[in-house]
Amino acid sequence: MSKIKLLSIGVVGLLVLNLGTLAFLFFTRPYPMDEPERNFHRDGPKRIIIERLHFDNGQVAQYEMLIAAHRKRIGELDDQIRQAKNYLYSSLAEVSIWQRDSLMVRLGELQQQVESTHYEHLVEIKKLCRPEQLPYFKLLSRDFAKLFRPGKIIPPPPKD
Repeated sequence: MSKIKLLSIGVVGLLVLNLGTLAFLFFTRPYPMDEPERNFHRDGPKRIIIERLHFDNGQVAQYEMLIAAHRKRIGELDDQIRQAKNYLYSSLAEVSIWQRDSLMVRLGELQQQVESTHYEHLVEIKKLCRPEQLPYFKLLSRDFAKLFRPGKIIPPPPKD
């Protein structure tokens, strides 16, 4: 068998393999996305919370104001965390152990403020609920950790 014939067979084989791979990637989906997960990727947890708590238009308007205030506060805290981390890492060679520990404590305090802000936001959402919506909030509160964690699997809404 000549080198040219062997090379031609190799090229054709690789071409078939590449086309097969492209066909597989094109015709298969990684996993089917159910409706709550699709809603999360489109609207974030906002839509899921509105739907699962059965908010009316007035509650939705109040909830959107809460979201705006919450995002502003979290943005401020994120900026402070970013600044503290930048200082910590940019001055790595010059920072004493005392300064490093002080910055680490500050980062811990800021993270605690972030979690406290998230918790207070959820308490404010609960305050928006009418008494007949509180059972829905209780069910939803079991899913908050799943709803907001990275790589989340969105729980489906309960069947009424």
